[in-house]
Order: sequence, then C-alpha cells, then structure tokens
Amino acid sequence: MNKKVFITGASSGIGEYLAYAYAEKGYFVGLVARRANRLQAILSKCQTLGGDGKIYELDVLNGDGMTWAIHDFIALPGEVDTIYANAGVGGTDEMSSGSADAMNHILSINILGVTNTIMPFIPHLKSQNKGKIAVVSSVASFRGLPHHAAYSGSKAAVRNICQGWGAALHNYNISVSAICPGFVASEMTDGKNIAQPFKLDTEVAVKKMIRAVDRRKKVFIFPWQMRFITIPLMRHAPDWLVRKFGM
Repeated sequence: MNKKVFITGASSGIGEYLAYAYAEKGYFVGLVARRANRLQAILSKCQTLGGDGKIYELDVLNGDGMTWAIHDFIALPGEVDTIYANAGVGGTDEMSSGSADAMNHILSINILGVTNTIMPFIPHLKSQNKGKIAVVSSVASFRGLPHHAAYSGSKAAVRNICQGWGAALHNYNISVSAICPGFVASEMTDGKNIAQPFKLDTEVAVKKMIRAVDRRKKVFIFPWQMRFITIPLMRHAPDWLVRKFGM
C-alpha cells in the first residue's frame, strides 16, 4: 500500500522541501498552503521526482476547511504515514502599537494552525493503530524573547502540546515529534538583517527532520550547536544579557 504524508505550509521553505523529499521516496503528498500557484508548481515537481499528490488551497486557521481537506486526504488510496504541522509565521510583538493584533495573529497561526492540522487526523490514526505526527516548533521555544514573545511563546506552547499528545497516543503506536530547528533558509529568514548563526540549507535541514521523525524522536533540536551551545545559553543567561543582545 502506498504511503501518504500531509504537509502544511507547503508553498515554500521547509514545507516545500519536505514535499520533494517524500516524493523521491514515492509517497503521495497532501500539500496545504494559501498560494495555489506555488502549490501547483511544487506538485508538478513532486510528480517528476516519482511521487504524486493533491493540493489544498487553505489557510490553516480555517478549521472547517482543514477538517474537510483532511477527511478528503484520508479517503484517498494509501496509508496515512506522517503529518507535518509546519505552517507558521514570525514577526515582532509591536508592543508600542497599543494593539494586540500582531501578537494575536502570530499566536493564532502558530498554535491554532497546529491543532486544526492534527486533531482531525487523530481518530483515523488511532483506528489504524499507527502513524507519525511532527510539529515544527523552534529553538526560540526555550526562552521568551524580547520583542518576539508571541513567536517564542507560541513555539513553546506547541512543544508542550506535543509532549501531552505523545503521552496520550503512545498506546496507539502513534509518535509525536516536536521539531525545534535553529535558522533554516526560507522566506522567513532570508534577507533578514539579523545574525543567523549555524544557518542550514533547507534541503539539509529537511533530511535531518525526516530522519528524526522516522526514529520517533520526541524532541529534535538542530543543528547540534543549538542543542549544546545556544539553548543552554538562552536558558541560563541573566535578564540583562538577554535585553542587551536580544537572545
């Protein structure tokens, strides 16, 4: 039976390269994003790589639309193997604006977009007694960051949600992986005028992610420098240092 993988945020960056990597393995890919023209081009490339798939032009905040798309994807031939809740946004808190809109936008997409992606799959994964769930968090989830509290807070939230899901679904042979990348080449990071230490090429990052998900890692932090250098510094740095360098 052919295997299927479902990917949100599939129109660029990590989501796009996840699609290519699984297509090369012969998977059927479900691709979710708002940009239909980009999705169609990515699906065409997936087909040239040996895979196939279907596109869903959707915002992950559209709960009803996501539920419909997921039920449609489940009904297609093949076994649901892996779900990637990858869609997410960054940005500043805009604390001087007097409005919560910017923060609420980040929090909504990065948290509710994940639950809208994963929850409709759970009954089916439980019925087939297998499956892998991967949620893209961030190394930023290990400390509240000045001017990016919504982003770091949202990524901390989904990392903790993954821990709870993993415990709840363990007896159904369903793994839940919180993926915590550092800087990866993408539309979110390219061209930004900030330091991006240990930045990884997208294709390299995706290969590491897939390997970790296949090994059913509960939390995967990469590259290694983030795990052993940056995160310990972030966790234990005094507040004055965090303020000075915006860690």
